[in-house]
Amino acid sequence: MKIVVTGGAGFIGSNVVDAFVSLGHQVLVIDDFSTGQRENLNAKAELVQADIRSEQAAKAVTAFAPDVVDLHAAQIDVRRSVTEPRFDADVNVGGLLNILEAARKAGNLKRAIYAASGGSMYGDTQQIPTPETHPCGAVSPYGVSKHACELYLQAWRGIYGLHYVALRYANIYGPRQNPHGEAGVVAIFTERLVHGKACTIYGDGGQTRDFVHVADVTAANVRALDTSFVGGVNIGTGVETDVNTVYRHLAEAAGVKTPALYAEAKLGEQRRSVLDNRKAKEVLGWAPTFDIARGLANTVAWFKSH
Repeated sequence: MKIVVTGGAGFIGSNVVDAFVSLGHQVLVIDDFSTGQRENLNAKAELVQADIRSEQAAKAVTAFAPDVVDLHAAQIDVRRSVTEPRFDADVNVGGLLNILEAARKAGNLKRAIYAASGGSMYGDTQQIPTPETHPCGAVSPYGVSKHACELYLQAWRGIYGLHYVALRYANIYGPRQNPHGEAGVVAIFTERLVHGKACTIYGDGGQTRDFVHVADVTAANVRALDTSFVGGVNIGTGVETDVNTVYRHLAEAAGVKTPALYAEAKLGEQRRSVLDNRKAKEVLGWAPTFDIARGLANTVAWFKSH
């Protein structure tokens, strides 16, 4: 198949590109390198360096005439979405529509795979683990924009019959994650630990997340290529892991015995977040293969080698 991957030089997107290429698919990467890295690029994939909102990107997608679009490029900084909500919507909603329409008008588009967000879309919930049936409770413009994109895909399903799968990711970690900017705690801690620097936990460290390894997320994208399922599906482990446990595993893997530092909790931070992944097993035949200890050890080993 011919597949466009937006954000294909980024942390998640580049891993997905590698998997698609290894399966023999023809891949076009659209990336403006605002967060992506050239060293992540697969040499067998075609590249167009462009903003997903641009005419250049749209023309490249139309000329490529993909069967599938895999949509990972996004504005992911939650804090920036609060201070610049219009920019967030412009990139996340406007960019998606630009690529989606360019692909549709090319005439071959059959399927869209969308990198959706579980935690930010559901918000704080009383239902743990949180299932796909939980209503949207987004408390940031970022969460709202990600939800809006799912609604657009639903509309395109109704209007044009487009098959789409929205993969609602939990907290993804693993090789190639950038530890700077709006980074996850795993990448931040790992980089600091391998360089002998102290790590700071905000609050008591009891806050939990559903940490899913990027290799498992990549496998979900591959499964989404041929599933008959249409709609949103959670991609997570279904297991809550607190930040103290994350630090303990990472420090052990890095050979560090120094305890973490603690600081005042960040305002507005979710206390608990974990996704119910039973539907993914049912409709994608997908289940995570990395438990937290193995996944974090794998991540530390990658950071050490790079």
